[in-house]
Amino acid sequence: MEPMSVDDMVADARTRIKGLSMEEMQRELESGDAVVVDIRDVRERWREGTIPGAKHVPRGMLEFWSDPQSEYHKRYMDPQRRTIVYCAGGLRSSLAADVLQKMGYQNVAHLEMGYDAWKKAGGAHEEVPIPEEFRR
Repeated sequence: MEPMSVDDMVADARTRIKGLSMEEMQRELESGDAVVVDIRDVRERWREGTIPGAKHVPRGMLEFWSDPQSEYHKRYMDPQRRTIVYCAGGLRSSLAADVLQKMGYQNVAHLEMGYDAWKKAGGAHEEVPIPEEFRR
């Protein structure tokens, strides 16, 4: 097998996944049916905020928290529910959406523009407080 660059991996994933526009994401949020998952690092969330109601699943824990057979499974990660993932710019979420589909999640999409562009364009967002033990 030929080695793949991360750009190749993202391009490959995007052949199999659905990317949502700002308008489509807004409709999804208004419907309230989807589990919206922020896969960014916790420090990104503290710095930039998050989409209201989004669950935080760090990218490094995605497979473990999403697999109902895993001892680390989180109940809100349900292969039967509409699941929308996002990251800062849409790259990590492309890979994450692809992984979830491979894990049996059948109704997955990602915010194609990413959170940074979403926030800049006026998309709903809220602050994430830094826990006291992490403040300096």
